[in-house]
Amino acid sequence: MTGKSIRFLIVAGEASGDMHGSGLVRALKNYHPNCEFSGLGGEQMRREGVKTFYDIDRMGAVGVIEVLGDLPHYYKVYRKLSIEIGSGSYDAVILIDYPTLNLRLAKLCKKHSCPALFFISPQVWAWRKGRIKQIKRTVNKMFVIFPFEEVLLKKEGVDAEFMGHPFVETVKTSMSRDEAMSEFSLDSTRKIIGLMPGSRNSELKYLLDIMINSANEIKKNIKDCQFILPVANTLNTEDIKDRIKSNAVDIKIVEGKSYDVMNCCDFLIIASGSATLEAALLGCPMVIIYKLNWVTYWLARVLVKIKLYGLVNIVAGEEVVPELIQSKATVKNITKEVVAIMYDSERRESLRSRLLKVRKSLGDPGVLDRVAESMIDFIRERRKGEKISI
Repeated sequence: MTGKSIRFLIVAGEASGDMHGSGLVRALKNYHPNCEFSGLGGEQMRREGVKTFYDIDRMGAVGVIEVLGDLPHYYKVYRKLSIEIGSGSYDAVILIDYPTLNLRLAKLCKKHSCPALFFISPQVWAWRKGRIKQIKRTVNKMFVIFPFEEVLLKKEGVDAEFMGHPFVETVKTSMSRDEAMSEFSLDSTRKIIGLMPGSRNSELKYLLDIMINSANEIKKNIKDCQFILPVANTLNTEDIKDRIKSNAVDIKIVEGKSYDVMNCCDFLIIASGSATLEAALLGCPMVIIYKLNWVTYWLARVLVKIKLYGLVNIVAGEEVVPELIQSKATVKNITKEVVAIMYDSERRESLRSRLLKVRKSLGDPGVLDRVAESMIDFIRERRKGEKISI
């Protein structure tokens, strides 16, 4: 069925937002085929028909120092999107995570009486809780992905709703473990350790060499292990190969297919971020590491009010998997954790069991369909008297 066209401005600033944005666009089109989309995103959103004014390839900096290094580009993006919001051409703006930019855009939405629908909340439970007041003033509705976020935001008077986490349906392998092992030329008789340094160039800068050097040390302790590294589509594979080729340990490089890689692995050395939750949904034991520029890290320590850093641990409410952050993220410490767990099969299986329990707290499949339906209903109510077929 068709109806009057609905125009969305949709804004995602990094790889995970591009992935979730593409799925949401697809779901919205299923409910209302005449939806049109413009905004900021990556290749996945473009494949779903989003007209992107800028790509996300230069939007993935982490921390104040890194952002300042490319400030003119960030300002240019902000200016373009602010002009679009002020044009009055859109029925609603969909803001996906990326709070540094998107909360500023929400203010503009309020100024120009354009509805702001926020999908994937800023982590106000971790830091800058004062942002909740800004969200209450500027965002029409929050679609959150953790149940504790709904409780926190509703308590402060924000229209927030938990409909589940999109990972419960998007985290899927494309082949069986045996098929993946064959495709990646992995030896089924040897232990497999995955290296996942993140999806941003700034993360590679601080984490890739540590992971490579850790692989060297682990190999000395676990002779029959093998290593594999899936490269995110936001990164340059050749750059990574150049940094690895002089290394004594053979590290297999795979472009994309991170879920299939995770499903093959007995263990992961993984950058803190959403990938830790994806790994948990696949039941893969891991050690979480992260490093930042020291100035950025110092600021984070002052501002961030949480004891756990890894998203999987935050969702679980306890340190299910070990975390090695900043000065603790050393080759020695990483090697120690990996070797200890790899030689303890009972602990490894216990980790798998605890990780799989995390899935139960994240809702049922069909998340994006439920969010899309709610967004269309929201616009239908605003159009009062105009019929929108869904």
